Amino acid sequence: MGLHMRESKDIPPSTAVMLMRGKGVARGFAIGRAIIMGAATLEVAHYRIATEDIPQECARLDAALETVYNDLQHIIKNLPADAPKELTPLLNVHSLLVSDPMLSEQTREIIASRQYNAEWALSTQGQLLADQFSLMEDEYIRERAADVNQVIERVLRVLSGMGSSLLPDMSPDLDINSSIVVAHDISPADMIKLRGARFAAFVTDLGGATSHTAIVARSMNVPAVVGMGNIRSLVRDKDMLIVDGEAGLVIVNPSPLILSEYQQKQDAYIRERAELIIHKDEPAITLDGKKIKLEANIELPHEADEVMHLGADGIGLFRSEFLFMGRETLPDEEEQYEAYSYVLKTMQGKPVTIRTLDIGSDKTLDGEATVAANPALGLRAIRYCLSRPEMFQTQLRALLRASVHGKLRILIPMLSHMHELHSVKQAIEFAKNQLAEEGHAYADNIELGAMVEIPAIAIAIEPFLKHLDFVSIGTNDLIQYTLAIDRVDNEVSDLYDPMHPAVLRLISQTIQAGERAGKEVAVCGEMAGESRYTRLLLGLGLTEFSMHPQQLLDVKKIVRTSHTNALRSKIATALNHAEYIDLGILEV
Repeated sequence: MGLHMRESKDIPPSTAVMLMRGKGVARGFAIGRAIIMGAATLEVAHYRIATEDIPQECARLDAALETVYNDLQHIIKNLPADAPKELTPLLNVHSLLVSDPMLSEQTREIIASRQYNAEWALSTQGQLLADQFSLMEDEYIRERAADVNQVIERVLRVLSGMGSSLLPDMSPDLDINSSIVVAHDISPADMIKLRGARFAAFVTDLGGATSHTAIVARSMNVPAVVGMGNIRSLVRDKDMLIVDGEAGLVIVNPSPLILSEYQQKQDAYIRERAELIIHKDEPAITLDGKKIKLEANIELPHEADEVMHLGADGIGLFRSEFLFMGRETLPDEEEQYEAYSYVLKTMQGKPVTIRTLDIGSDKTLDGEATVAANPALGLRAIRYCLSRPEMFQTQLRALLRASVHGKLRILIPMLSHMHELHSVKQAIEFAKNQLAEEGHAYADNIELGAMVEIPAIAIAIEPFLKHLDFVSIGTNDLIQYTLAIDRVDNEVSDLYDPMHPAVLRLISQTIQAGERAGKEVAVCGEMAGESRYTRLLLGLGLTEFSMHPQQLLDVKKIVRTSHTNALRSKIATALNHAEYIDLGILEV
């Protein structure tokens, strides 16, 4: 993925109007001229070397790996104060990959056994690693195949004498209103090179919801559409583009009528955002006086700062696995304690729900990659934690110690059996006893909850509620398991349907069971943050939503203009008739 700017003087702008679809990962509208970042893959020399040249070729590989590692460390140490905070962990992932023995030692083995030159051996091993990541079930882990490709590309450039920098120096005076980056992919280090200029939007061939472009674009509040396929090869410099970050649309060389329409949409969106931020501290209360909790999902501790700024009622989901990923060693108790404590202190007494490690059997935490026969149904989440009691105890001890700094709630992922719940409770008691003996304090009011993401627990929720303080519905997996649809498999992803009557019935009966038991029920999956589903969920009786921080204000606006009793009546009628619900009937 070598990136370069294509010169507009060599290739004139095209005039054909095109409409292309991808995945909208950061909301908003952008209208501007395309800046094309080249994405042609480097031509790798393939030749065999003599036996006596093997040590020299291995040394050449080691030197290139060291150069790239040092370059990445330099970038990390010299990050500007205004750089998106998400860039540091992403750059650390690249540093770990370039120093990973799976890359260096296996490549040297290929050089020695097959007598390939360093470039050929590295690209061979890189492809093997990327293929392994691509097979994994977890979306975040699967998209790390892009990290492997980007690291390999950087090392190949050094081996070829081109240097590790993938981008030329960018002009810092590019206008945010007229420059849209179009690229095959954008690595974290490339983002640093781009920071000097301001851009209206990012559009890439590759990527998904957890790709680097998506993460950084959201942190910068810049519209982005990824996974476009081949837009990089179809768009030319200076083409006029419209980017719709919500619908996942890119319109190339729009007609004056379409351009005028989107200019109005863009102006309206800017006014809407300005108005929403004014009301960020107002309570989320429906027209009939129902108080709704709006909380945020976070992945890294510093994101709690944004959550407080946007006036959220708390953190409904802290995905603790992001503290464990992309590193050579597990975080110890002290590191975890500091991370959890930071979030609890930042939230100033507001509830913080921290999910215990949720990782699948498709990748262990010590870097030994394995592929299960069916990772989605394998040793993952709480099953994985209970199989690694020492690791689980370390996390529980850190959580308990941090609990003195705020209102902690512990969330169990992928619970399906009562014996799992009892085992978790026993593990927590064991950790408490250990800490007490050692003189460590912990809060005595820590609530314990579970994710409802397997149909079995949704169907038989009542006995679980007797032993839990709250539950949180993970709609992403619940829909996937209910409909037997892999939501990231392009062959069947169109069948992934949050509106399926079976899905809505499971959500409804979980909420109703919670009401009868006097236990809180939240939704922390993607449905909670998609404002088109807000009235639907209110009509199902939901009173606690948790979502990406940038979605909070949009959902709050819908809540404040909704009448829950009227919505519940409409939803109940539709569900009783097993109908697909038309969201249009729920509009005010």
